[in-house]
Amino acid sequence: MALKGIKVLEFAGLAPAPFCGMILADFGASVTRIDKLQPMDMVDILGNGKKTIALDLKKSEAIKVIKQLSNQSDVLIDPFRAGVLEKLGLGPDILCKENARLVYSRLTGYGQSGNFAKRAGHDINYMAMSGFLSLLGRKNEKPLFPINYAADFAGGGLVCAFGIVMALFERAISGKGQVIDSNMTEGTAYVSSWLARSQNTMLFTNARGENLLDSGAHFYDVYETKDGKFMAVGAIEPQFYQELLDGLCLSLDEAPYLDFEEGKKLFTKKFLEKTQEEWSQIYESTDACVTPILSYEEAANHPHNKQRKSFLVKDGVVIPKPAPILSRTPGQSRGSEPKLRNGEHTVDILQNLGYTAKEIKQLDEDGVISIASSKL
Repeated sequence: MALKGIKVLEFAGLAPAPFCGMILADFGASVTRIDKLQPMDMVDILGNGKKTIALDLKKSEAIKVIKQLSNQSDVLIDPFRAGVLEKLGLGPDILCKENARLVYSRLTGYGQSGNFAKRAGHDINYMAMSGFLSLLGRKNEKPLFPINYAADFAGGGLVCAFGIVMALFERAISGKGQVIDSNMTEGTAYVSSWLARSQNTMLFTNARGENLLDSGAHFYDVYETKDGKFMAVGAIEPQFYQELLDGLCLSLDEAPYLDFEEGKKLFTKKFLEKTQEEWSQIYESTDACVTPILSYEEAANHPHNKQRKSFLVKDGVVIPKPAPILSRTPGQSRGSEPKLRNGEHTVDILQNLGYTAKEIKQLDEDGVISIASSKL
C-alpha cells in the first residue's frame, strides 16, 4: 500500500480529522488515535484500521505518553482550535523540536491566525465564510447547504490529507517535517476555485439559481418520475441535448435550448409519464447524460458499479471503496471500526512503547488511561 510504514498520531475529533486519518489508513498508514478518557456517546464510523488509546490530557503522565508516540510518528493530526495543544505542552514548537521529521498537521475551522482563529463553528459556518454557500440554492430561494459535505470532508479532511502527502513527499527530499495550517474555510474556498474563477463568465452571469449549472437550466436539473423516484439530467452540450429530446420524444422546436422556464415545465411533465426504471432503459445506451438518482444500496447493485466493485458492505452497511485506484498500491478499507471512541487498544499501544503490565495498571488506577476491551 502506498503509505505503508507511515505512522500517524490522530487526536480524536469530529468529521474532518477522522476522515483525514481514515484516508491515510485506507492507503496503508498505521494510525493511532488518542481518545478522551470518557467515551464519546457515538459510534465511530471513520475509525476503520485505526488503533485507539484513551488518555486524560490533564495528567502529566498522559502528556508523557503522547510525546513518546509523537517521537515515533511521521504525522500528527491536530483537530483542535488554535492554541489548545500549546496549552498542554504539545504544540509544534515542542514536538517538532523533539522530532524534526514530524509533519504536524493542524485542521481547524478558520486557521491558526486571524480574528476567527479561536471561534467555534461548523461546516455551514465555514461554507458561509468561504463564499461557496452563497452560490448554492434555487432561484428566489435562500442558499441551501449540502449537509456537512463541502467543508468538513472536501475542504477539510481531504485537503488536509493532500497537504500531509505533499509534506511527506517534500520530507523525502529535505529530511525535515513541517507544520500544516489546514482550515475548512480556506479549504472549501480552494475546492470551489472553479466556481470562483467562473463568476462573470457565460456560466455564471445571473443570480443564484438562474445559471447553466445551478438549477437554472432545464437541461441540468433533477426530475421526478412516475413512481416517485428521480432522474438526473446533465445534457449541457447541444449534441447531448438532442439525445435527451429524442428520448423524451420532443423536438427542438418544442423545447428550445435556451428557453429555461418553458423547458422546465415541459420536462417536469414528461418525466412524470414513466417510471425511473423505464427512463433508465430509454437512456441506458445513449449519451444524453441522463441517469437515475440511486441510493447507496442501489448504487452498489448497479451493473457498472458492480463490475468495478466500487462499493463494499461492512456490518450490513454499504460504503465506498478507497479512491483513487492505484495500479500497484491500491487502497483498502482495513479492519472494523472501534464501537465507541474509548481507547480500545490502550494496553497494546502502551506495551509497544515499553510499558510493563504493572506500570499500565498503575496508570489505570491513577486515572491517566482508560482500558476498554484490551486486557492486561
